[in-house]
Amino acid sequence: MSEKTAYQAACQLFTRHYRYEHLSAIVSWDQATMMPPAGNDARAAAQAELEVLMHATLTDARLGDWLKSAEGEALDARERANLREMRRAWQTANLLPAELVEAKALAGARCEHAWRTQRPANDWQGFLANFREVVKLSREEARLLAEAQGLSRYDALMAQYEPGMKSADIDRLFADIKTWLPGLIQAVRDKQAGESLLRPQGEFPVESQRALGVEVMRKLRFDFDAGRLDVSAHPFCGGVPEDVRLTTRYRTDDFMQSLMGIIHETGHARYEQNLPRDWAHLPAGRARSMGIHESQSLSFEMQLGRHPGFLSLIAPLIREHLGDQPAFAADNLARLYTRVEPSFIRVDADELCYPAHVILRYEIERALIEGDIEPDDIPALWDEKMMNLLGVDTRGNYRNGCLQDIHWTDGSFGYFPSYTLGAMYAAQYFAAMRRAMPTLDADIAAGRLDPVFDWLKENVWTQASFLETAELVRQATGEALNPAHYRAHLQSRYLG
Repeated sequence: MSEKTAYQAACQLFTRHYRYEHLSAIVSWDQATMMPPAGNDARAAAQAELEVLMHATLTDARLGDWLKSAEGEALDARERANLREMRRAWQTANLLPAELVEAKALAGARCEHAWRTQRPANDWQGFLANFREVVKLSREEARLLAEAQGLSRYDALMAQYEPGMKSADIDRLFADIKTWLPGLIQAVRDKQAGESLLRPQGEFPVESQRALGVEVMRKLRFDFDAGRLDVSAHPFCGGVPEDVRLTTRYRTDDFMQSLMGIIHETGHARYEQNLPRDWAHLPAGRARSMGIHESQSLSFEMQLGRHPGFLSLIAPLIREHLGDQPAFAADNLARLYTRVEPSFIRVDADELCYPAHVILRYEIERALIEGDIEPDDIPALWDEKMMNLLGVDTRGNYRNGCLQDIHWTDGSFGYFPSYTLGAMYAAQYFAAMRRAMPTLDADIAAGRLDPVFDWLKENVWTQASFLETAELVRQATGEALNPAHYRAHLQSRYLG
């Protein structure tokens, strides 16, 4: 047998890392869906041990030499992209001590587990006891990464979710949104005030909702041989490309949010299931960034899921599973799913109000990581920003305010901008699709969804991380990220 090249040796090490990640993803899914509460401490310790193993793999003393030697080897373009991504992962891992990796994993597991009962109890003070430690460790992680990479502390964390993006870029994009979003929200609310709207009536059994969700997932081409749908306290998509795990949560008095949540998570899942399978174990074969990942969930939920043609397509399924009533007429469903009503909960927010929720969280978490505020300051800032951005009063309502999201419990600071970046990317994709396929809207209304899926597969899914984000978007749409498409989409859909 011939001796392995340096590139092959590095790939072998990253394959081992991927297998650890596979195990970590599945035990994390189990923790969120199946694990009995008393198992949390033991599970947290096991997960932290796994994190240390993954960290040790990426900090293997031989890896740096292999990556350096591989530079001089004869590699094709995809292998060179993989080398770039391996180097980025290796450099980041080597900036963090194993003790910090383990401590953050343990603190996050404790905080997230307690949050599941603290949120329903509106217990902000109880949450703080664990959250302060998560913030402390996240700040230390940010300091180590920032000092080595020449970035601000927040930018160093955001780079783990959105490589190449800086808070200066986010500030520019969000500042622009804040100049026109409040006026657009008000104009749409004024327009909708005179529109008739029927609210769905009745109890909607969980099993009926689940059956409806599964049928819609099949229509969206989810592969149930390589994934499944379950229930958790906070909806998510996890697992690995070969075994994707989706979750949602149900309310028997409101089927609308769980259904759209399933459509959102199915967008994440289709991306994972269509990444190049023979590269799944290597960094270049993984999803490009969380902004690109959210662009897939929001392509499904916002661009496609709230499209009147798609809602007309699934209206018969809703009647079949939940009973026939006037509210389930296709035109009424379209009005329901485009109704603009500022409210507490981000994951249930309408398309227009959603970016305000993201801007709020971004501004708070950046100040928190940079040390400009402390965890105790969050509720007052949350109340102020919710009132300023959406006119919603959250004073004393921690459950539906600063305790509603799961992201901060495990220190996922830097993630939130990905949601609005994803919405912008999604709007730009669909603008490009309509240029290439002028009959796209008619195709969607006729139930021909493959043109959408084929375009996404060719331009995003199979591209994985072979291209860096800016180049992926440029090749897919013909231009760099252009937020004008996002604004144009919202104005067209909501004001006509």
